[in-house]
Amino acid sequence: MTYNILEYSGSDSAVRNPHFRKVILNSSPDLLIIEEIHSQQALNGFLANVMNAYGNNYSAGTFINGPDTDNGLFFRSAKFTFISNTRIATAFRDINEFKLIHINYPGDTLRIFAVHLYPGTGSVNENRRAAEIDSLRKYTLSLPQNSLYMAAGDFNITGADELAYVKLMQSGTGNFVDLLPPMPGIWNNPAFAPYHTMSSRTRSFGGGSTGGLRNRFDMILVSPSISGNGRIIYVPGTMTAFGNDGNHYQDSVNKRPNTAVPDSISDAIHYSSDHIPQYALFAFGNPVGISPHQNIEPHFFLLEQNYPNPFNPTTKIDYDIKSNGFVTLKIYSVLGEEVATIVDGFKSAGTYSVNFNASHLSSGIYFCTLSTGDFTETKKMILVK
Repeated sequence: MTYNILEYSGSDSAVRNPHFRKVILNSSPDLLIIEEIHSQQALNGFLANVMNAYGNNYSAGTFINGPDTDNGLFFRSAKFTFISNTRIATAFRDINEFKLIHINYPGDTLRIFAVHLYPGTGSVNENRRAAEIDSLRKYTLSLPQNSLYMAAGDFNITGADELAYVKLMQSGTGNFVDLLPPMPGIWNNPAFAPYHTMSSRTRSFGGGSTGGLRNRFDMILVSPSISGNGRIIYVPGTMTAFGNDGNHYQDSVNKRPNTAVPDSISDAIHYSSDHIPQYALFAFGNPVGISPHQNIEPHFFLLEQNYPNPFNPTTKIDYDIKSNGFVTLKIYSVLGEEVATIVDGFKSAGTYSVNFNASHLSSGIYFCTLSTGDFTETKKMILVK
């Protein structure tokens, strides 16, 4: 997931952090790229007060203080090992290359280029963005063939004809692939409303842009090796502007009704930042399809966050079993009552995926608990009907 968190210094922690916590809790990213962070102290504050507010699940990548607002990385500690943060200097803002490896797949290095291109309209600002992309393409051109990389962040690009976007897509070594359907011309267009991430608001408060959802500034672009049948692949149809139901063109994301998320979540998105998050699902370790872990034994017991969440009425639950044994996977109400048993029996070591249908349950908060031997893990689930 990528998220511009609007000039975050940490000094307004009592004002915006409660809203950020709701956004993160309900999107539950494994990897989060942030833009507009101001200092190491601010990064530490967001890690402690937002990412780890409900448990010590995340770590932060190394922070580099650049010449303007900076980028940051948070990752789920049980899944990833951080390698490095490399500064790619441009004439305006740094691009950061964050390198990680998935704990189950240590042979595959994932490079994430955190991007926050120069803002503004007009040819001067468009040329500045294009120059920044020249710096990025020069760097990706030097990478080994079939490298696994993506660019995520606030690109400030206004349409498919803008030179920076053309340079990103230009075929050749080190290019990027856009995983969404083609959107020709200017993106401030009601036809592209489901893909807009900027702006969440129609009136100003606490800084930031206004005007409602009208542009696709926030993107996740990938290398050809990820868009194809590589060892890391995109799960088709999962690229999502979180909280955008496609019915809020030039309107605030929390204008009722919002059919994508509950009102409390659209309010949290609205009050957190002038951007809404963009996320996508990727599968690791699979050379041909999207079932990522066949015939590979995990190194950990792990219960994944169900997807989607919130859900109605079905959701997918993935879990890893490190060793053979008796396994239970159960759903509980907020009162601790068992409302469903999904798994109850012996399982061999491996990675599993199950679909849960909650059509018989009422809307509300539920808890999914995986138990095996001495290991127990619980995830919060939100059913919205």
